[in-house]
Amino acid sequence: MNTPLDLATGLQADGAPVLTVVGEIDMSNAALFRTAIADAVVDGHRLTVDLTAVEYLDSAALAALFAHVDRLQVVANPLLDSVLTISGLRDLTTVTIRG
Repeated sequence: MNTPLDLATGLQADGAPVLTVVGEIDMSNAALFRTAIADAVVDGHRLTVDLTAVEYLDSAALAALFAHVDRLQVVANPLLDSVLTISGLRDLTTVTIRG
């Protein structure tokens, strides 16, 4: 059974892409998340991955983020702060905590 996950892409005013994620990201849906990141990356812009409505992510989700770390930035809620810090993602890209 797949964990519920909603993904939506859009553009910021400057044309930079945004991937908004709602739900939980785990090994049951990480491939979908990984594909959404790859599809949303636009040359010349950093992808913003908005995780403010994500309640849980596991190592499969982190692997998807690390695969594109040089082309993205992350916005997350305080619940995910420790995972993003301990994993080392904060050391490799911009992570903004909101909420």
